[in-house]
Amino acid sequence: MTSLLIRNAVVLTFDAKAPVLYDHAVLIEGTKIKKIAPDSEFADFKGKTINARGRIVMPGYINAHMHYYSTMVRGLGKAEPASNFMGVLENLWWRLDKKLTLEDSYYSALIPMIDAVKNGTTTLIDHHASPFAVTGSLDVIAKAGKEVGLRNCLCYEVSDRDGEKIAEEGLAENEAFIKRCEEENDDMLRALYGLHASFTVSDKTLQKAVDFVKAHNTGFHVHTAEAADDEEACLKEHNKRVVERFYDMGVLGKKTICPHCVHINDHEMDLLAQTDTMVVHNPQSNLNNTVGIADVIKMQQKGILVGLGTDAMTVNMREELRCGLWAQKYGHKDPACGFMEIASTIAFNNAKIVGRLWEGFGIGTLKEGAAADLIILDYLAPTPLDETTWLGHLIFGFANVPVDTTVVNGKVLMENKELKLDIDVERAYARSRELSEKLWNRF
Repeated sequence: MTSLLIRNAVVLTFDAKAPVLYDHAVLIEGTKIKKIAPDSEFADFKGKTINARGRIVMPGYINAHMHYYSTMVRGLGKAEPASNFMGVLENLWWRLDKKLTLEDSYYSALIPMIDAVKNGTTTLIDHHASPFAVTGSLDVIAKAGKEVGLRNCLCYEVSDRDGEKIAEEGLAENEAFIKRCEEENDDMLRALYGLHASFTVSDKTLQKAVDFVKAHNTGFHVHTAEAADDEEACLKEHNKRVVERFYDMGVLGKKTICPHCVHINDHEMDLLAQTDTMVVHNPQSNLNNTVGIADVIKMQQKGILVGLGTDAMTVNMREELRCGLWAQKYGHKDPACGFMEIASTIAFNNAKIVGRLWEGFGIGTLKEGAAADLIILDYLAPTPLDETTWLGHLIFGFANVPVDTTVVNGKVLMENKELKLDIDVERAYARSRELSEKLWNRF
């Protein structure tokens, strides 16, 4: 069993009982944190040592809602300008995903995973779509994850928008991958059952998915009321609101993630709270698509577990965190609101979300026995950093400094800002550029 000692650190545990530990060291044995103690207790340690030089050691960031395949659109300017969210889907995303090949899906995942390592994001929950290359798509994304060394929870986006055959392929892809994860019990990999959104999934298709999930220890990952169009379509087609439909059909539950929830009402919030369903806030994406600002404050007041994702806008969770705070302040027209609610999405809630998917791993906290997923931030506090101020540093200080070191499952993926991956990074980026150009020509 390999050992690693990270010493001379300011340890942020993300544990409310002892959040800041000065002059401490973290001992990793194998894939777990063995001990966190004062530096002086490790004077005789002879194994590999990383000197944090008084910098911050903290849990790796968690991205609770991601779309890897969006990587392939960066710089594409061929889509017709959209005047609303449906236009964004129809002019861009639903044109792009139809053109993806399995190799595209692989590289579209590999590149943001490499970027995630650079940005200290160690666990990601992804939602994939490639309707003309469905079968095997989750396997190639999982392959990329294994090669980079990140934790991933994957799903395929089931939708009826491309016809019954492709919907059936999506159902089969989710079910095969969920069964694979059950059989392999890989600590680095989990699965959810992906659905696009209420307005693109029929009752017939939804019922098939629900029947499978009921027989397995998993949940759904489904966009929920991202735009007003979703609610309007549900009222017109089903005479009920989106969360009401999901509640009636059996979609909601402790392992289900409902990203966005921008346009839900109080009753829908109550249903989410009652079923202990998870919500993921994606402020940059919501603002970019001009769909609105989710009321994170009210949802948390009602007892809903709200985490933070990027919806593929970035893999930099520090950037997303600050945007989330500003969006709440602007949405409520109150400069004093939202600090604790938004800080908690990163500091506590994302860890609780992955805790439901990786039960017993302690991901998102630094404590003895927890998974050894941690980063070193090149941050020296210019003001007091203690149990009363650390969340302020988390939001306003950490965003502008580089990640120095990234460790996942006990393996060093980046040290002193130098990647330590078992892949040819430059070659991967070059191949991604080649594939993107071909994809754009097909667009």
